[in-house]
Amino acid sequence: MAKTVKGIISISSIGTGYVRSEEFEEDIKIEASFLNTALHNDEVSVALFPKKKGEKQQGEVVNIIKRAKKRFVGVIEKKKNKKYAFLVPDDKRMYVDIFLPKNRVKNKSKALVEIVNWKDKKKNPEGKVIKTIGKKGENDTEINSIVLEKGLSIDFPGKVEKEAKDLKKKITDTKNRKDFSNAVTFTIDPEDAKDFDDALSVRKIEDDLYEVGVHIADVSNYVKEKTELDKEAQKRAFSIYLVDRTIPMLPEVLSNDICSLKEKEERVAFSAVFKIKKNGDIVERWFGETVIFSDKRFTYKEAQEVLDKKKGKFLKELSFLAEIAKNLRKERIKNGALMIEDDELFFKLDHDGRPISVYRKEHFFTHNLVEELMILANREVAKRFKTLYRVHDKPDKETIDNLLTFLSNLGYKVRVEKKDISSTEINKLFKDIKGKNEEFLVKSAVLRSMAKAEYSIKNKKHFGLALDEYMHFTSPIRRYADLLMHRIVKKKLRGEKTNPKRYEDVAREISFRELDVLDAERNSIAYKQVEYMLNKVGEEFDAIIAGVTNFGFFVQEIETKAEGMVSIRDMDDDYYIFDEENYSLIGTRKRKRYSLGDKIRVRLVGGNIETRQLDFTIPKK
Repeated sequence: MAKTVKGIISISSIGTGYVRSEEFEEDIKIEASFLNTALHNDEVSVALFPKKKGEKQQGEVVNIIKRAKKRFVGVIEKKKNKKYAFLVPDDKRMYVDIFLPKNRVKNKSKALVEIVNWKDKKKNPEGKVIKTIGKKGENDTEINSIVLEKGLSIDFPGKVEKEAKDLKKKITDTKNRKDFSNAVTFTIDPEDAKDFDDALSVRKIEDDLYEVGVHIADVSNYVKEKTELDKEAQKRAFSIYLVDRTIPMLPEVLSNDICSLKEKEERVAFSAVFKIKKNGDIVERWFGETVIFSDKRFTYKEAQEVLDKKKGKFLKELSFLAEIAKNLRKERIKNGALMIEDDELFFKLDHDGRPISVYRKEHFFTHNLVEELMILANREVAKRFKTLYRVHDKPDKETIDNLLTFLSNLGYKVRVEKKDISSTEINKLFKDIKGKNEEFLVKSAVLRSMAKAEYSIKNKKHFGLALDEYMHFTSPIRRYADLLMHRIVKKKLRGEKTNPKRYEDVAREISFRELDVLDAERNSIAYKQVEYMLNKVGEEFDAIIAGVTNFGFFVQEIETKAEGMVSIRDMDDDYYIFDEENYSLIGTRKRKRYSLGDKIRVRLVGGNIETRQLDFTIPKK
């Protein structure tokens, strides 16, 4: 009888499965004919075939233990005068269309479908339409499809909206809260921000001692455990920031109104207050429920202008916070924290949601100012209230080896000790590449090599921030973990016992959910990149070679960072061979070489917005 093992299966875009099992170092390969209805990320049992020398271990799926996903987004395809139809899934790892015996959705529309029956691998899975999304190709349809495909929610159930609206009538008792309403207090946020999680207050105590308050929206005052609001917030776990919209974790009456720390309005907060010196040394800490009044809503740019011009509202307070932030940052760098500046792309859209330009928002020191004070609060809360950690492991050795090979082929040597890469070396690399064509490419490769940060009741430290203890506390409007931490800290302040094991499952669930949210956000950017570029078919661009294979090479357009493929079949000036060791394609006659990291000129010849792929060629001279 064949040996069986359990594991999680990954399905490639060509329909081959690979099962990860703790019993094997390498993945077990499952050919398409032996998947037996297994889908991407399902937990499965696999019967092992006899091992052939020099080949991967292979096997057959014999049982689906747990389905990872039953709902898929795709395009409705139906024949004229037929009641039935098929859903052609957007997810290319879903290798079979879904049969819809009773379909009322228009042909070529997009829909969310749930598989209700699939036991016979020789037949298509049977499904039912859960939601009609809209006409294929329209902006709202495609953006909503990205969200729904990841199993994320868009609209709030009626009972959740009602519960939120009823809270607006609630009068909060502020008698037992520490009153900070007379302290100079302001928020610093992006220009287009709608919700304000955090505010800062500053009060001078003596020459080199100030009281700094990091005031966080007291969402837990409104969203109570076991309510419909709480269940929905936990299910969502995060707000989703897409190219053209935000899908909040909480209904807007909470996120944009009664919980938001608005200018010139009194709000209840949960605060971390420090008596602190200019060099960043903390003399005293206090944590508790407060009442605040925000005197000013700064944008990052406005606050920076006050600092640069040395005049304007709250110059003294901003100057002190800036000095403290510089010292806190200097100390973190000294301790080995990664210094990764945000390279996020933004799009200017027309009234139909189509991109008309691509840009990067200017980075100001005031971004660092706010970041350092939020990290300070999160760090100090973690030290005092040890429960639900934000952890970040070091990258594993195999990943480091792959990264070093990649960097070496770009001409960068990074020093390692005992096969470990230090954050100091990564920061040095980031300095070396600053302003160069390959900067974005290298940063992307480094970030992909990093372990994923997650939530855990076990403290495994935070590699990226170089901190022994760290928690998320400062964004309860947009992250469920922070809301949970507020509840935990309140209980501890009241002397109530808390059992960390109670939060283990929640930590795991929201960590998984975070990956889905990040995927949706990245996919919305990729969609807009391709949509923008497809209006420029026939034009030439400067690009960087981002990857080389035996069938061509991938390029990244320098301005938009849009990626596409130059196929070897279109390179008809020579016969090219793949030099795997040196990440190159080399012409056999002219010896022309295309290598990883090369800057080249390319022409856009087409693409596919559904698969988010672009096709380039080398322009003929």
